[in-house]
This record gives sequence, structure tokens and C-alpha cells, in this order.
Amino acid sequence: DGATRGAIPGGELPAARAWLLLVVIGLGFSPDRDSYCYRCLPAVVKRLKGKKPGMEIATLHSWEVTPAEGVALQRQLASRIDVRTPLTRCELVAGADVSYNRHSPVMWAGVVVVRVADGAVVEECGAMEEARFPYVPGLLSFREAPPLLKAFRQLQSEPDVILVDGQGLAHPRRFGLACHLGLWLNRPCAGCAKSVLCGQFREPGKRAGSLSPLVDGDEVIGSVVRTRTGVRPVVVSAGHRIDLPSAVRVVLQTCRGYRLPEPIRQAHRHVNELRRQQGAGRR
Repeated sequence: DGATRGAIPGGELPAARAWLLLVVIGLGFSPDRDSYCYRCLPAVVKRLKGKKPGMEIATLHSWEVTPAEGVALQRQLASRIDVRTPLTRCELVAGADVSYNRHSPVMWAGVVVVRVADGAVVEECGAMEEARFPYVPGLLSFREAPPLLKAFRQLQSEPDVILVDGQGLAHPRRFGLACHLGLWLNRPCAGCAKSVLCGQFREPGKRAGSLSPLVDGDEVIGSVVRTRTGVRPVVVSAGHRIDLPSAVRVVLQTCRGYRLPEPIRQAHRHVNELRRQQGAGRR
């Protein structure tokens, strides 16, 4: 019920040793701690020690909650998110997407890491899981986050930021999927949604790169961004450990001629491949 393809192929000790050699050679050319080779090192060391590589995720709370408890938990956790910190590095961006039929308990989650410099796919992971929570608008993170976390646990790369196909701060309780996932992963996370969940805005200009603030009351909760000239805009909002200008910059920087950023496009492609492999239809 999981699939991964990534930075350290195989899993045998000789493969890990070979990758360690490549990483060390890479560090010789690029000894900077922020380099991609340096960030591969922890996963390689895990292989050499016989440990399973993957993102280490601390448990934030139980997923066994009712909708009413979910609302209370959102309000409680919303005070913990950080949407003021600028993003200082953006080499690897992970896209996250979930696919499911609203009336089916089966969920597919996909995570794809893309290199910003050339748009190349560095790694992709996937997972399948049965939903533990009903389909309730405004509480979708309780349905979608568990399978996404299952996919992220397989991830060997170290993405600088995560883009989620969904809302972040632009949520009635200021706690969308990007906020929830960002807290669980303790990594910069932003939302890039295809429609507005709450708030008002003026239509941005027709040219790519045009912006319009998304406002709810007297609070700016996101930005409506035209990512492609003449195409419907997307809704960008900060989730956790990133500010709104940085989130908008990442989205525009990773759009390669399409409406959606490449990491999210690739995650959507990957998750639908998983569904087809399981004999399911497209979302």
C-alpha cells in the first residue's frame, strides 16, 4: 500500500556505500551545508547503520476525533502556526496531493520532490490508506493528512518547502491542510488551492504574476495569484514556517507554463498513477 522512488535506490548496504561515495565526492565540489549533497548525507548514513531512511515525524495528536473535536483542535493548533518567517532557501520543493472518491473510504496520497533549477523530479512517494474521518468541508485535513504523512515517512530527500494542493491560512479557522501538515512535519509549508474557501478579493490583472490580496474582515489571509496569462488564478496562503510573500514567490518560481506549480502537478500525476495501478478511476 505504499510506493517510493527516490534518492537512494535499492536498500542494500553496497548501494548505500556507493551513494555515500557519490555524496562525499559531491561535497568535495560543494562543501556548503545547504547543498543538495549535504542534505542527502543523513539518509545515506541511515542506510549504513541499517536504519530505514525517511522523514522522521513526531506525533502531534491522535487522529481518532469527532468532527466537533476536530473543530476544537483546529482552533487550538491555529495559535501555534508561524506565518511570519521568510523562506531563505528554495532548491528542492515537495508537492503533495491526495486523490479519492468522496463516497469511498480509500485514499491515495502522493508526494513528489522537484528541483527548482530545472524542474527535474528528484523523488516521488505514494501511499494508500482507508479514511478514518468523514468528508466534512473545512475539516478535510483530518481526512487527507494521515495518508500524506504516510507518504512523507518514506521520503529520503530534504525539501526546503512543501506545496500542498489546498488551503493554508485562507481557511475559516485559519487552519487549512498546509497549516496542519506543516505543524506535523515541522517544515515550511504553503497552500496553493484552485478555489477560494473564504475571504474576498478583486480580480488580479490578466498577465502572469499579477496578484490580489485575499481579505477576510480586516485580515489578509492569502493572495490570489495569476500564474499564467489569461488563465484562472490560484489561491496562495502561508501554512507554517513561511510568510505569504515567500509562499507566492515559491509558487511563481515553480510554475513552468501551467496554472499549477510543477511540484503539485507532478504529485497529482503520481497519485493518479497509483489509482490506476489499483484499478481505480481518475478523481
